Amino acid sequence: MELSIVTTLYQSAPYVKDFHERATAAAEAITQDFEIVFVNDGSPDESLAAALETHAEDDRVRVVDFSRNFGHHKAIMTGLDYAHGDRVFLVDSDLEEPPELLDTFWDKMRATECDVVYGVQRARKGKLFERAAGTLFYAVFNLLSPEPIPRNLITARLMTRPYVDALLQHREREICIAGLWAATGFQQEPVIVDKGHKGQSVYDLSRKFTNLVNAITSFSNRPLVFIFYLGSLISLGAAAAATYLIVYRLFIGPLKDGWPSLMVSIWLLGGLTIFSLGVIGIYLSKIFTETKQRPYTIVRQVYERNNNGRPVA
Repeated sequence: MELSIVTTLYQSAPYVKDFHERATAAAEAITQDFEIVFVNDGSPDESLAAALETHAEDDRVRVVDFSRNFGHHKAIMTGLDYAHGDRVFLVDSDLEEPPELLDTFWDKMRATECDVVYGVQRARKGKLFERAAGTLFYAVFNLLSPEPIPRNLITARLMTRPYVDALLQHREREICIAGLWAATGFQQEPVIVDKGHKGQSVYDLSRKFTNLVNAITSFSNRPLVFIFYLGSLISLGAAAAATYLIVYRLFIGPLKDGWPSLMVSIWLLGGLTIFSLGVIGIYLSKIFTETKQRPYTIVRQVYERNNNGRPVA
């Protein structure tokens, strides 16, 4: 098979039909040998029903239905695992990223002979706070990560089969998919795109902060290294302060009462201790999750057609 189009579904019912029509048109302009893989990530709306309607009408559609919600990034990785194409086009189904990007990405890949063509937003969408939060995410992640990621990266990307096979070798349960995209390597080329904006995102502030913490601790051990250096710096500071107090007492005179400074020091060191233990605890929880080796995702059912065109579920 020449091309696979992979997308995930979560509260995506209003977009499935239009996505299918536009993605099909974009694919048919390139090849007739393609498939569309919908991954239903435990969506609470009618996304599955809408996807099954397209499956009934188009035998090039395959629907992978999860037993529950496992998260966007795991759904993406599972969808890539079910894709059969020599090239795989990954794109979100909400139409913020137009399926017509396939044509642009395909031309870019042919011209550069690269392994990956990925989209980068020309200007980040959303209100001031949302844009600022996105800028903060990339700044903090790239500061702490050994593999920096491009700013304003979007989901849409066209990948070759060797790259997809290499990407799927990453099987950790705690995923930062943008980090995995970068860490997998190969020749990757960006394309500047204009991304739409459908309004309210399903990612609220608490979820965005959780994603930031998860992305950093899943992909980098630098916070643990920073804790070591922070502890060393505080120890050196304490030793210098102790030396100063001893010298002052021996050669200058009695020390004045310093209850305010003492209380500030106690609160500061106590807060740093709790913070450091919290960071270590996050890493320990991830070790706990990884060593349990629970299923990556659980697929309840796959809806596809056999070689005779008969539906298989």
